[in-house]
Amino acid sequence: MTFRAHADGQMTLNGHTVRCALGKAGVIAAIDKREGDNRSPLGAWPIRRVLYRPDAYPNGPTTALPAAPIARHDGWCDALGDGAYNRPVTLPYPASAERMWRDDEIYDLVLVLGHNDDPPVDGLGSAIFLHLARDDYPGTEGCVALARADVEALLAEARPGDAVEIVAD
Repeated sequence: MTFRAHADGQMTLNGHTVRCALGKAGVIAAIDKREGDNRSPLGAWPIRRVLYRPDAYPNGPTTALPAAPIARHDGWCDALGDGAYNRPVTLPYPASAERMWRDDEIYDLVLVLGHNDDPPVDGLGSAIFLHLARDDYPGTEGCVALARADVEALLAEARPGDAVEIVAD
């Protein structure tokens, strides 16, 4: 199954439309995606796995997808030229890395999307996730964001091999 996120901020889920947030600067062709451009890459991205905060989900989320808890020392490398670019790392890390254990709750549930990961190409975008949206749905740094209930509903429906597609229409 493919879950479609539209550039107009809508996603179809379980037969109805829900609100989503995409990149602050809009969407862009995947081939033109660059680190730090605040754009979500167009295309269909396989859901690789789910990461979750164990204090928010003590029994893990309800899903058929592979899932693992986030630890306080988990990060995701976004440093150009680093061998771990667009890969999970342990913090502290000697190069730039995003902290996965956040205080703002948007990473309580994270679907790791298969963008620029097989293998990662330096500078073409890292950490493209589907995660929880902030209350007012501001733009993301290139991810897809949904309300908590909508992420939980997507996880309950998703199966291995499913994807999130970001489309311009």
